[in-house]
Amino acid sequence: MLQHSDWQKRASEQRFLTRALIDGQWVDAQSGNTFDSINPATNQLLAQVAACDAADVDRAVASARKVFEQGPWARMTPRERKQVLLRLSELILANREELALLDSLNMGKPVMDAYNIDVPGAAQVFAWYGEALDKLYDQVAPTASDALATITRDPLGVVAAVVPWNFPLDLAAWKLAPALGAGNSVILKPAEQSPFSALRLAELALEAGLPAGVLNVVPGLGETAGKALGLHPDVDCLAFTGSTEVGKYFMAYSAQSNLKQVWLECGGKSANLVFADCKDLDLAAEKAAFAIFFNQGEVCSANSRLLVQREIHDEFVERLVAKAQQWLPGDPLDPGSRAGAIVDARQTARIMAFIDVAQRQGARLVCGGQRSSFNGSDNFVQPTIFTHVSPDMQLAREEVFGPVLAVMAFDSEEEAIELANASQYGLAASLWTDDLHRAHRVARQLRAGTVSVNTVDALDVCVPFGGCKQSGFGRDLSLHAFDKYSQLKTTWFQLRR
Repeated sequence: MLQHSDWQKRASEQRFLTRALIDGQWVDAQSGNTFDSINPATNQLLAQVAACDAADVDRAVASARKVFEQGPWARMTPRERKQVLLRLSELILANREELALLDSLNMGKPVMDAYNIDVPGAAQVFAWYGEALDKLYDQVAPTASDALATITRDPLGVVAAVVPWNFPLDLAAWKLAPALGAGNSVILKPAEQSPFSALRLAELALEAGLPAGVLNVVPGLGETAGKALGLHPDVDCLAFTGSTEVGKYFMAYSAQSNLKQVWLECGGKSANLVFADCKDLDLAAEKAAFAIFFNQGEVCSANSRLLVQREIHDEFVERLVAKAQQWLPGDPLDPGSRAGAIVDARQTARIMAFIDVAQRQGARLVCGGQRSSFNGSDNFVQPTIFTHVSPDMQLAREEVFGPVLAVMAFDSEEEAIELANASQYGLAASLWTDDLHRAHRVARQLRAGTVSVNTVDALDVCVPFGGCKQSGFGRDLSLHAFDKYSQLKTTWFQLRR
């Protein structure tokens, strides 16, 4: 296994792709503009990256449309597309160290998390969807004997994928694998905080045999490149993961342009319910800490609201505070660090503002609440826990997207369900109980896309991921993801008698 010094050496030698990929060619933004990509763990400049805008998006969409209509990818057999996705999966694993390093340098996550979780996860997603392609069957409708009606899936055409910075490689894979597998052309816009793994992934896709123009990558700012994709009249579908605020913009852009399909996976304020009949409180506390402190709390489905039955509240909080000490931030390139840097100074300041407001509103700080500094950067926030949080407090209602946990006590099952559902979000929820009847009863009443029982944030490529309410309505992962990137066609054959 690579040691701290090995990762540091590789970081100093790392090359960065900084230009857009359009029609299989690496190009500068037409304006010549660039933006700075900063390592949040050091506040040092990594590179200047092409800042694409509407003109570059026009070029990318034209390339994607042309190659879709000409058909070198869309008209391939499912088995042929499968082979390309499987080769891409293999190339991702072959470049595992580099891809992990790119995401760690870009957004501050521990390099070992990227190496052990993110990169293998992205490779698995491409392999899983590749393997699925020649196993999807169309349908024949039950018509009268003088007709034959087939129901087939057609690719939509040109898909835009706009992905966030917290899991740059993984979330790009979640969009690209089913969209490409269905036969679409795709324009990918990575977050401006984390463009590098997306650009390298596109380079590997070309190496794997993806025809030029099928995948275009346009780095740039949300208000320029992202908005241009949302408003573009020749984009058939836009898939987005990010904040609820920006998700609403994309819905408006669709209405203002061509009524393109928009699939949203937005914010979350997931509840984690711990009942007194949970026998393994130590495991529940360990998982509760993971559910909010993993990836520096920069997880859309993070269990950021902890609801504990009053009779075990104090004991559980004591266990939880002890577990939180295992998540102290450190140098992301140190294999021993379980938490790294917050993505940038702006997000760090936002998290600290939440902590300040929580204290002023009367929540009790029992752990953390401060920043730490390493290597000239103070973009590190200690794992933070507040108790005595009331439902009307900002900390109970708004998404922090950082390592800050709001703890609330409840007395009855009914109160727990009411508190859990008292949110504008509905992405995920967890519950801990050894009563099987309660587990079924409560899970059915929680308004969330995924309910994890006696674990947290359950996730696998074979089950759908997404939410309800203002967490959006798209579904990533599983075979259901193909529904977002294909359209049903009925073909009716009237037969002669």
